[in-house]
Amino acid sequence: MYQATHEATPLAKEKDLLSLNSIVDLQLYPIDQDAFRVHCKHTFEKQGVLVLPGFLTSEAVSHIAKEGETSFDKAYFTNSSHNIYLKSADPAFAVDHPRNFPIASSKGCITTDQIPVDLTLRKLYDNSSFKAFLCEVLDENALFEYADPLSSINLHYAAQGQELGWHFDNSSFAISLLIQKPEGGGVFEYVKDVRNADPGEMNYEQAGKILDGKLSVETLSMDAGALVLFRGRNSLHRVTPTHTRRYHAHAGCACLQH
Repeated sequence: MYQATHEATPLAKEKDLLSLNSIVDLQLYPIDQDAFRVHCKHTFEKQGVLVLPGFLTSEAVSHIAKEGETSFDKAYFTNSSHNIYLKSADPAFAVDHPRNFPIASSKGCITTDQIPVDLTLRKLYDNSSFKAFLCEVLDENALFEYADPLSSINLHYAAQGQELGWHFDNSSFAISLLIQKPEGGGVFEYVKDVRNADPGEMNYEQAGKILDGKLSVETLSMDAGALVLFRGRNSLHRVTPTHTRRYHAHAGCACLQH
């Protein structure tokens, strides 16, 4: 297990940045500079989402896409039904109540144990400068890799018609990279601050209106290579069904905050 903190020696910092040159566009996104980190942190705190288009270099996107192609036959595809709270049904509510209303999700996934340490995604995930940038933007003293050997880095595939239905995240934040944009569909939609999970304020009324399509939603527009940080614990969100001849892919990086 690693620990990511804000501190690094100048020599170590220089070495880490050099190793990122072929992965991250450091000219466009100087993740080691305080002013840039403060700007990103302010945007994230205000909007609950940060999108950095072209964060990955075209070379890195190409490498990760090829790595994904090579590992495609290892992906586990599943269809699931869940409610927006990702919890077991509550018998105190009707089946069609927002607390229990069944939502469909489907995707393919390659897990951490299937991603070798020398591949591009793993190199980025393990990079100290990248982790320090995340700590600063997310306002965390330290980030830790999951003890679960399957969950830290996932490469997700979405084939024709597959989607991630409406849900709240269990974690405080999500870190994603778009690797291949679908030909159509696959739109990230969200409504900010629907519930307040800590005191248990679930806001069933607004959640029901969203499920019924009676409230407008916000969308995120992004192309391959984008980095997305999103606070989804209290913001209801989904990815609409994908329209593509084969599949599109994105990578998710998970950490525990300290």
